[in-house]
Amino acid sequence: MTAVTDEGPGQSRGQVPGRGPDGSGPGEHPGEHPGHDDGRQPGGWDDGLIARRAAAATDETTADEARDAAQDDDVRPQVEAYVPSGSPLSPRLDALRELVGLSRARLERTDLAEAGRVLDEAAARQRLSSRHTVVAIAGASGSGKSTLFNSLAGAQISESGLRRPTTAAPLACSWTDGAAGLLDRLAIPGRLRRRPQAGGTAADEALQGLVLVDLPDHDSAARGHRDQVDRVLALVDAVIWVVDPEKYADAALHERYLRPLAGHAEVTFVVLNQIDRLPGEAADQVLDDLRRLLDEDGMALGEHGEPGATVLSLSALTGDGVGELRELLGRFVQDRTAATRRLSADVDAAAARLRPAYVAEGRPGLEERAREEFADRLAEAVGAAAAGQAAEREWRRNAGRACGTPWLRLWRWYESTRQPGGLDRGAFAAPPEEQLTARQRVEQAVRTVADDAADGLPGPWAQAVREAAVHGAQGLPEALDELAGRAAGTEDRGADAASGTAGAAAGARGGTDPEHGGRGSARPPRPAWWPAAVLAQVAMTLLQIFGGLWLAGQIIGVLQPGLLTPALVMLAGIIGGPLVEWSCVAAARGPARRYGQEAERRLREAAAACGRARVLDPVSAELVRYREVRERFVAVTEFSTTGR
Repeated sequence: MTAVTDEGPGQSRGQVPGRGPDGSGPGEHPGEHPGHDDGRQPGGWDDGLIARRAAAATDETTADEARDAAQDDDVRPQVEAYVPSGSPLSPRLDALRELVGLSRARLERTDLAEAGRVLDEAAARQRLSSRHTVVAIAGASGSGKSTLFNSLAGAQISESGLRRPTTAAPLACSWTDGAAGLLDRLAIPGRLRRRPQAGGTAADEALQGLVLVDLPDHDSAARGHRDQVDRVLALVDAVIWVVDPEKYADAALHERYLRPLAGHAEVTFVVLNQIDRLPGEAADQVLDDLRRLLDEDGMALGEHGEPGATVLSLSALTGDGVGELRELLGRFVQDRTAATRRLSADVDAAAARLRPAYVAEGRPGLEERAREEFADRLAEAVGAAAAGQAAEREWRRNAGRACGTPWLRLWRWYESTRQPGGLDRGAFAAPPEEQLTARQRVEQAVRTVADDAADGLPGPWAQAVREAAVHGAQGLPEALDELAGRAAGTEDRGADAASGTAGAAAGARGGTDPEHGGRGSARPPRPAWWPAAVLAQVAMTLLQIFGGLWLAGQIIGVLQPGLLTPALVMLAGIIGGPLVEWSCVAAARGPARRYGQEAERRLREAAAACGRARVLDPVSAELVRYREVRERFVAVTEFSTTGR
């Protein structure tokens, strides 16, 4: 706004409506003036003449200010949302909200605190006026921010002087009504809310909707002042940083504020004040050095039409350059996007802080190779290969029993009765050393697959994957032992079956068939030639018996002598029996091998299914959950307006 040039009745030049002769507002005591100073006061205005002329208007101005305060204190909710239709901010906020919800069980509360704060502040800002833009003026002690505040307002609102610190609380100046909710959010009381001096110029019209806030010194010796600066800076829509030729390179300003807020460049103004103190071209040199420092801070500069921070020089005392700032500020306010851009930058900052928790190195996941290696280790631990070999041997043994000579089978039965345990060839428990080795193999397999799945994942998700694998592996060795025991028990039942079928192979198949709950089939499949071989063996046995009886009858004289024929018949039976048995054994090698391979495959698949249900599925669920949150994180960052 332009400075006041006309004196109204009872009002001195430069006097602010609604303020007393000592510069205090309603409810203020003399000397309680908020605002900052630049150390150069442009002449005292509270002389006796002004005080006497202002005294007559005290009652009238007090009533006017009461009406203004009543309008400012109107806290009726603003129904106009500031986020325009189609704005990328709304889906980003929704994605961030979903991201926080999905991550609560995996990330620490402190890691999600900033994202939660951004969501809360965004919701609070959306409920307030979209017609206003809240801009804070911040700077160091003596930088001249209070003088600039007064120059923009067109009146002496904020006190400036030599005393440090001059301002103890933020002071607000609103160009239009309806900003009470915004000021309540900033916790600025009614006694510290002002209105600018009406000027009626085009520049003043452009500032309609501006809420300007003068902050205490960010380098104040009073800690409470610094805390207020930090609190308000987190809530305003934009910031005007006022620096002077002496402190523009102050490390406290750059390290504590400008560098961390580099992502908020589009809502940042950096003003080099007091250029009237610099001779010749020194102002341009200092301004160039200020731009260099901002570039080192990572803050984009809005030059050549590119989005970024606005940097300019001026003198708030002489007014040089203030008109340019007022014009830029007017366009900025009328754009009505400052709040959206500020919140978008806040979302970017929260996403950047969460990035290590969501962005992985490479392409994490459980590859097919890792799954196959896990299944191989479990099959080795459960002894699938040994079970297949045992099934193959048992098939061949049963084939020999079914097709062997009765005399050989009788001899084997006799030999088995003389062995410890007799015919009971139940499965013997594995030695403790073998049991320990199998358990260690299972544990090693679980650790390996968990490490493979967690490779490249961010720390929290890698830990969640490992925990899921370890938790699911509880009871896995016992389950595999039960599978092996069922297979061994079924082998015993099949081996003792009178039918002579390959019981061991049947047990291996049935004990590992997930569809039958581990119960083996009663009989394994037999080759089609098996009955013919049995009949041939019966014929050979009958030939032996017939030839033997014939020969015995000749010896005792019952039959006519003729030893050659019965001897040949008996010899044919004696030679044919073993020959049939050997032929059957040779013919059974192929089916036995295939049956052993099938038994190994079924046991391997059963072990893999057990490991998949207990370990791989929980690990895959964690990986799916990570991919979901990663998609939400991408949704948060893909519409970034700050390029971060």
